[in-house]
Amino acid sequence: MKLTTFMATAIIATTFFSCESDKKMDAKKETEFTLDYEKFTLDNGLDVILHVDKSDPIVAVATVMHVGSNREVPGKTGFAHFFEHMAFNDSENVPVGANRKMIPEWGGSRNGGTWSDGTIYYEVVPKDAFEKILWIDSDRFGYMINTVTTAALEREKQVVKNEKRQRVDNAPYGYTDEIIRKNLYPEGHPYSWTVIGALPDLQAATLDDVKEFYHQYYGAANGSLVIAGDIDIEETKKQVQKWFGEIPSGPEVAPLKPMPVTLEKSKSLSFEDNFAKLPELRMVFPTVENYNKDSYALQVLGQLLSGSKKAALYKTIVEEKKLAPNAGSYQNSNELAGEFIIRVRANEGVDLDEVKEAIETGLLNFETNGFTDNELERIKAELETRSYSGIATVLNKAFQLVNDNEFAGDPEQTIKDTEIIKNMTREEVMRVYNTYIKDQHYVMTSVVPKGNIALAVSDSEEASIWIEEVGAMAASEEVSQGEEAVYEKTPSTHDRSEPAFGDAPLIKMPAVWTGKMENGLGLFGIENNELPLVNFNIIIPGGHKLDPAGKAGVASLMADLMNEGTANMTSAALEEAIGLLGSSIYIGSGSEDLVISGSCLSRNFEKTMTYVEEMLLQPRWDEKEFDRLKKELETSLKGREANPTAIAALNFNKLIYGDNHSYGVPTNGTLESVKNITLEDVKAFYKNLSPKGANFHVVGSVDETGVKKALQHISENWNGEAIVLQDQPLPKQDKAGNLYFIDVPNSKQSVLYIGKIAVNANDKDAKKLDYSNEILGGGSSGRLFQTLRISKGYTYGAYSRIPERAEKAAFTINSSVRANATLPSLKIIEEMLQTYGTGFTEEDVTLTKNKIIKANTRAFESFGAKLGMLNRISKYGRSLDYVDEDQTLLTQMQLEDFKTTIANYMAEEDMVYLVVGDKATQLEEVKKLGKKVIELDIYGNTL
Repeated sequence: MKLTTFMATAIIATTFFSCESDKKMDAKKETEFTLDYEKFTLDNGLDVILHVDKSDPIVAVATVMHVGSNREVPGKTGFAHFFEHMAFNDSENVPVGANRKMIPEWGGSRNGGTWSDGTIYYEVVPKDAFEKILWIDSDRFGYMINTVTTAALEREKQVVKNEKRQRVDNAPYGYTDEIIRKNLYPEGHPYSWTVIGALPDLQAATLDDVKEFYHQYYGAANGSLVIAGDIDIEETKKQVQKWFGEIPSGPEVAPLKPMPVTLEKSKSLSFEDNFAKLPELRMVFPTVENYNKDSYALQVLGQLLSGSKKAALYKTIVEEKKLAPNAGSYQNSNELAGEFIIRVRANEGVDLDEVKEAIETGLLNFETNGFTDNELERIKAELETRSYSGIATVLNKAFQLVNDNEFAGDPEQTIKDTEIIKNMTREEVMRVYNTYIKDQHYVMTSVVPKGNIALAVSDSEEASIWIEEVGAMAASEEVSQGEEAVYEKTPSTHDRSEPAFGDAPLIKMPAVWTGKMENGLGLFGIENNELPLVNFNIIIPGGHKLDPAGKAGVASLMADLMNEGTANMTSAALEEAIGLLGSSIYIGSGSEDLVISGSCLSRNFEKTMTYVEEMLLQPRWDEKEFDRLKKELETSLKGREANPTAIAALNFNKLIYGDNHSYGVPTNGTLESVKNITLEDVKAFYKNLSPKGANFHVVGSVDETGVKKALQHISENWNGEAIVLQDQPLPKQDKAGNLYFIDVPNSKQSVLYIGKIAVNANDKDAKKLDYSNEILGGGSSGRLFQTLRISKGYTYGAYSRIPERAEKAAFTINSSVRANATLPSLKIIEEMLQTYGTGFTEEDVTLTKNKIIKANTRAFESFGAKLGMLNRISKYGRSLDYVDEDQTLLTQMQLEDFKTTIANYMAEEDMVYLVVGDKATQLEEVKKLGKKVIELDIYGNTL
């Protein structure tokens, strides 16, 4: 075993700038953060990186293979992604189905991903399962190919096809990527097809194809392994050698050289999208590959063109022409080539010729007027905060180290990238603009709602796209687990049977401090000094629950408007001032609360809070901004009408809560309710914001004294009486047993929602219901997922849940299934609910307890998870050690407790069913379920 040890030290120097002018301030500080690691290479060529982080008793493991869709050939596209799915099935020394089922049962999480250049597999587990995850990971890596069967192959084909239907075929603008790739890259270029590939190619895949791909690309020398977390370096080296050392190196995989493209002329394509409600324009310029020196300046250029209120494209398209709610531009670099993308999703009915003209005007303004020093420094300051946020969890650290090692050959590459951008000059930015954008050819797509081709850019050519026709279930779609493979086991010098658990990890809640400001604002904090970061929020009760009758969306609009400047600062000036600190502040409204959230470097916490105070207490109430935001909201609401998943979620809530309960109406309103909202309504609603009943939550590198000091001025100036929130009566629950159907013509999938009103977060049965649901729908080890995806191949995912809410929440099952599997899926769910309680066993009780208790080891690692914990304590009156209390409740639950809870809240006969799909093919099918079928339109009105 070859051993080389490295230490990476990121030193980030920040120059402070005045928020009121372009003059530099004298103060300059450096923050130093060290990310230590050891790197060594096994004799088989596998690179291994180890990082110790003992903050939590967990370990993250990630393996990256240097093979993505760029290694495929025409006729066999989508294979890298398909193989990633296959790899999660069986292997020689691990029980059938264990990869997806056992890891969650150990309290862990797992997933994978494929992109144009690579494939990653990753897990996070409690430290006592560390050797177990090395066992599973190494077996998947080196010992899975003999176990692949025709049945497994055909089953996984259906899963991947469902993923494509859900993410591409049934999604607005889902085909745009395919159109761009086909026209930007020449035929045969590794980026000329999408990562998920073509369904006919996938359906044609054979066992020999799978084996050939594995033997060619899944050798140890073609990957990198990272292990980060609560580990011992020397012991881990021994374990890695044992479990991964015998995996064959594999054939040499020759590196691909950059393959940038040029266009001889610009191309304009149009496509009528069955699911889109708004016209969208994209302009894509060919650029450079990842790690090319110009890629960094192009990243900065993207933010300068559209990333702020001062940006040229934003000012022209959004403020001046009022054609769209926003505009986006960004550099997308991959291993072989890159693209610079300008994207505008316009307002309803806008002619994309106008958008194209506005983009050209914006680019000309950028050429003429350039950008200020502050705009460039804002980008650099925000980069520092993002750099720290990017390594705030052990999994994020693992991702950074392993990807940098495999694709840049250097685990420290991200640190070096950050330094390059920190030293970026305006000359470099303008040079890449002139080289890659100005007067250069591009591919332009006009994606418009079906029947509105007149909105496309003039003289555009119709794009050619293969679209699947989903009919009755074909023989190839009837899949099952099938027989296990018969093979001779690969010999090993080690015992490759399942290792035992290590010592049980100590599960400890973070220490919480509490307090109260003089104005009544509650304080809840967790001090964490690992990184120089602070995350915070202010939770103010009310939100959508206080929207006036007939004017749903007022709270949401008010929150949006409070982000757009203050009495003393324009929206652009406020955005720049906050950005120069590397901070972010956002005000939003939810179903039960208004939330002011933010993040900052710890040294800038006090200054950041001055802007929070100004935004909260001195709103600008700008009439023009109000009109723009209202138009933006209306555009968003119109776009929502194209999304089958959104249609299902919103209408399910309406069915069970009715029109008069706030949960039954979308948080940001409807097109009908929003049109009646005025600026005066927003101002009136603002009076509901009181510190009494509100709570400030903070996590990060700041202590209680520092928090109180930073909030003192807010406390002195923010006053008001507590707002009384009235209980909302629930409508009569008289829809049980009904099945409601909403037509989305030509939908390739049906979205299923099944559920009923259950309990609120403070109910004595709330946690019992949460625990009782775990076996049914708690992630990939749940019966819904295991049956509908793993056994049947009907869906990409199926889950059930009970959310935490102040008022009664609904127990809900949801999934998106292949259209012609709608009825079989409904039958499976119906039967599963009917037998769940009676079939619940002592084994299920033990499994539930072990799974949930072990999962608590990773429950509070991230800043966001810690803030969620504080919110749970303040909002629901939970104790500071509520996790221990919940675990005690769980351990004391007996089999009859589970059965009683299931009978009370999960009885099938109490469920309301909703299906959103293609009426022409599925309505008559769902009638065969034997329930009363009622048709609705997309707004929930009975037809």
